Amino acid sequence: QVQLVESGGGLVQAGGSLRLSCLASGRTFIWYDMGWFRQAPGKEREFVALIRWNDDNSYYADSVKGRFTISRDNAKNTVYLQMNSLKPEDTAVYYCAADAARRRSASAGDYNTWGQGTQVTVSS
Repeated sequence: QVQLVESGGGLVQAGGSLRLSCLASGRTFIWYDMGWFRQAPGKEREFVALIRWNDDNSYYADSVKGRFTISRDNAKNTVYLQMNSLKPEDTAVYYCAADAARRRSASAGDYNTWGQGTQVTVSS
């Protein structure tokens, strides 16, 4: 089972960019679907983006489509989330997650491994 550590969060003005990284331990990283989720105060954890284990196909929440890009570098055991044109409503703790069953899922309950989260704050 992998362990996940996120980094790259911070404070940015609206319209700015950030790149989040998620470093996975273990040699089985390539076998996992990898997702990014976020949780704002008082709200449910919500799906942001997913990248498949085998063909790098990616999927996005409608709220971030066209602004965020998920990618992975299997040689570095790392998945990235490039966030552009950030908005105040993007403010949340962002979590990286791994799905060993590779279900192509946007449901947080299908992910069995989570990082500790990284805070992203977008000021207006």
